[in-house]
Amino acid sequence: MMKQKIIRGLSASTLQLIINQLLGFVIFYILSRSLSKNNFGELNWTLAVLLTAFSLLSFGIDQMLVKKIAAGDNPSSLLSLFIIHTIISGFLFYGLIFLASIIFPGFFISHHLLLFIGIGKLLIFFSTPFKQLAAGLQQFNLLLIMSVGSNVLRGSALLFFSVSGDISMQQVVIIFICGDAIELIISFLVGKKMINAEKFLKWNKQHYLSLLKESLPQVGVVIFTSAIARFDWIFIGLFVSDVKLAEYSFAYKIFEIATFPLLAIAPLLVPLFTIFFQQKKEENPASVRNLQFLLRMEMVIASLTALLLNLFWIPIIDPLTDGKYGGVNIHTVFILSLSIPALYLNNFLWSINFALGKLKMIFFIFAVTFSINILGDLTLIPFLKNEGAAIAFIAAIFIQSFLYIKKTALPWLKRSISSLVICFGCALVSGFIIRYIFLSGWLIIGFAVIVYFLLLAATLQLRWGDIKEINRFFKK
Repeated sequence: MMKQKIIRGLSASTLQLIINQLLGFVIFYILSRSLSKNNFGELNWTLAVLLTAFSLLSFGIDQMLVKKIAAGDNPSSLLSLFIIHTIISGFLFYGLIFLASIIFPGFFISHHLLLFIGIGKLLIFFSTPFKQLAAGLQQFNLLLIMSVGSNVLRGSALLFFSVSGDISMQQVVIIFICGDAIELIISFLVGKKMINAEKFLKWNKQHYLSLLKESLPQVGVVIFTSAIARFDWIFIGLFVSDVKLAEYSFAYKIFEIATFPLLAIAPLLVPLFTIFFQQKKEENPASVRNLQFLLRMEMVIASLTALLLNLFWIPIIDPLTDGKYGGVNIHTVFILSLSIPALYLNNFLWSINFALGKLKMIFFIFAVTFSINILGDLTLIPFLKNEGAAIAFIAAIFIQSFLYIKKTALPWLKRSISSLVICFGCALVSGFIIRYIFLSGWLIIGFAVIVYFLLLAATLQLRWGDIKEINRFFKK
C-alpha cells in the first residue's frame, strides 16, 4: 500500500516538475538572453526578496497543514484558517512595501520592480493554502493542475514575444503578474471542490491560535530555510553588483533545475512518514527495507546528477548563452554540485523528524545552518564573490547533514548513511578519471557515466536484486 501511494504521487509530482522545470528553464533562458545583465540581475534580486518574504509570511503553517491533514484532521477547517492567515498577512506585507516606496523613494528608483512583481507574488501566496490542501490529501494530480498555470502562461508569452522581437522589462512585468493571477484562479477553482463548502472561510480564533502555537517552532525553520536559499542572491545584488548576481543566479537556477528529482520526491515524504510512524511500520522489517531502498536510490540519482551537471556545463551552457554564463560559472557550478547528495539526505531526514514532531530539534539544526551560511556569505562574498557564496552554501548544507545524522535516533537509518559517501565518491572518481582519457566531448560523458555505474556495482550500491525490487515497486 505504501509503495502504491509513493508511485502514484511520484508520477503526478514528477510530471508537474517536468512541466514546471522545462517551462521555468525556457522562461529563465529567454530572460537571460533578452535582458541585459544589469536588468536580469535586478529582476532576480527582486524575485529573491519577494520569494523570501512570502515564504516567511506562511509562519510554517503550510507544512503543518500538510502534516495535520495527512494525519486525519479536518481539512476544511484547516484550509479556512490558512486562507484567512494568507489574506491578512499578504495584504499587510504589500501595504508595508507600498508605504516604504513613499518614505524611501530613492531606494525604489533602483528597485521599483518590488512594487510591480510584488503584486504577482502576492497572488501566488494566496494560492498556497489550496496547494497544501492537495498535498496533505495526497491529491497530487490536482496539485499538478494548480501548479503549472503560471509557468505555462509566462513561458508561452515570453516565447511569443522573443520570436516577434525584443522583450522589454514592462512586458516581463505584465506577463509575470498575469501568469500569477491565472495560477491563483485555477488553484481556487480546483481547491474549493476538495472541501466542505459550508465551512469555507469559517473563522475560529481558538483553533487559529492553537494552529499558530503548534507551528511556532517551524516559523524559525522557515526563516532560516528562506534565508539560506536566497540571502546570497540578496547580498550579492546589494553589495557586489547586478552583473555578478546575474551570473550567480543563472548558475544557481540551473543547479536548482538539476535537482528536480528531489523536488519530485520531497512533497511525498511528509505524508508518507506521517503515516509510516502513525501505523508503527518501523517495527515491520519489510517496510524499513523499502525506505532504505528509497534512500539508496536517492543517493544514486543525486550523485549522478552532480556528475552530469559538471560534464554538460560547458558543452551546453556556453553555446546556449553565447558565452555569457558558461565559462564564467564553471567553478561556481562545481562547488554547488558538491552539495546535491547532502540536499537529498537532508530532505529525507527533515521529513522523518517533522513527521515525528521534533520541531525544536529541526529549529536548532536550521539555526546552526543559518548562522554558518550567513557568516560564510558575509566573510567570503566580499573577497571571492560568487564562488564565496557557493562555498558558504555547501558548508552550511554539510553541517546540516552532520547534525541530522547525529540527532536522528533510528538505527536502521544510520546504517544507510554510508550510501551518500560511497555514491558520491563513485561520482567524483569517475569524473576525475575522464581527465586522463583522450576522447571527444560526448564520448567522455558516456565513458564517465559507464565508469560511475561500474563503481556503484563494485561497491554494492547497485545490485542485481535491485531490478526485481524496482519491478515490485512499480507493480500495483
